[in-house]
Amino acid sequence: MSASSGRYARAATPGAGTSAASHSTSHSGSHSPAHASRGPRRSPAGGGGLHILVAASLWGTTGTVRTFVPEASSVSIAAVRIVMGGLLLLALAAWTARGAGLRRLLAVGGHRWWLCLGAVALIAYQTLFFVAAARTGVAVGTVVTIGGAPAFAGLIGLVTRQSAFSGRWALATAGAVAGCAALVLGGSDAGADPLGIALALLSGFSYAVYATIAGMLIARGEDDRAVAGALFGISAVLILPALLATGPGWAFGGTGALVALHLGVLATAGAYALFARGLKTTPATAATTLTLAEPAVAAVLGTAVLGERLGGVALGGLALLALSLLVLIVPARR
Repeated sequence: MSASSGRYARAATPGAGTSAASHSTSHSGSHSPAHASRGPRRSPAGGGGLHILVAASLWGTTGTVRTFVPEASSVSIAAVRIVMGGLLLLALAAWTARGAGLRRLLAVGGHRWWLCLGAVALIAYQTLFFVAAARTGVAVGTVVTIGGAPAFAGLIGLVTRQSAFSGRWALATAGAVAGCAALVLGGSDAGADPLGIALALLSGFSYAVYATIAGMLIARGEDDRAVAGALFGISAVLILPALLATGPGWAFGGTGALVALHLGVLATAGAYALFARGLKTTPATAATTLTLAEPAVAAVLGTAVLGERLGGVALGGLALLALSLLVLIVPARR
């Protein structure tokens, strides 16, 4: 992926500055100290921030790798990622503690509805992004989707009373979004289509919905591997007809098989497993901001592998983005 290359699926969580325990207590209506002590505490980024950065870095490789199979459609690429990655994540969830976490998650009737909604949001996120990128260009589609997702996640958390804005998050997000815009727009000349931009915003909103649901379930004490496995497993079932309709033949031999393995195993199953682990200690809006590392990795790979050049504006955006992410990664003084 270059500075103007596409991005694919990823997730985030709800709520900046909240702990998993506070999610749980808001759900139950209890605010006693005994209840507030339950669940893992969330710091602005915590050790989980490193997991999220590694996951975002893996996502940043998808655009560059995708160029090796130009015959594959964007929908087919997304479907292969979801189906292959979903099966692996579901298998991991079933293997962990012999599937105890997965059985507990699915045993709660209310959780099943949230899982279905999250799976639909995940598919909508990818599909809307690909359509938006086709209309308005990958550069504009990427920056609108990436830049909109942290804001949508923060607003959803605020409306649902799962989070409150913090000055540190606002500063880091503003800097990261500005850096991302400079990186992408400074790296290419891109046109803008109003409908394409609208679809990109809907894509970012779908991502935030998925993120909120995943983070909410994990914050309520559900196993992170079970949540990731269930969401992707349901998504894989739902998107399987699209995979068959678009023709996945490119993924069964030669370069296509290697690309499919990278996208499904590393950039989806591996990345989402790391991301889900990071969500246990990282607030939602911080997590969505940290995933803005993806276009930075994409830009570096575009320069090193694809021979693309970054101008001064793009390089300045890359530096601003890196500095903004450090604001969230470095622990705050207590």
